[in-house]
Amino acid sequence: VQLQASGGGLVQAGGSLSLSCAGSGRTFNRYGVGWFRQTPEEEREFVASIARFGTSTYYADSVKGRFTISRDGMKNTVFLQMNNLKPEDTAVYYCAAAERGGIYDSRRSYDFWGQGTLVNVSS
Repeated sequence: VQLQASGGGLVQAGGSLSLSCAGSGRTFNRYGVGWFRQTPEEEREFVASIARFGTSTYYADSVKGRFTISRDGMKNTVFLQMNNLKPEDTAVYYCAAAERGGIYDSRRSYDFWGQGTLVNVSS
């Protein structure tokens, strides 16, 4: 499967952005999908995950209550709605797909990765 992430940009603190992860192939909806983020100073960290067909979701504590992950099966797309953004949310955001279809917070659980999209939150 191939993944295409988009939707990043520059936003002021307190603002919102919506990221999209478009997947190729008829079986994309069977994959679990996760969002991760990375800065030059830090390792890639888990943000949120959604199971196949959207049956369950899981969030990092740092984004819980501010970010929402969802998926549109008809469009083969997973979304990450980010509200009340903070400067510490600034990072390159990556989406990834897991063949097993569940929710995972480990990078090792994911089989396919998209390119990143930059989110820059100014204070």
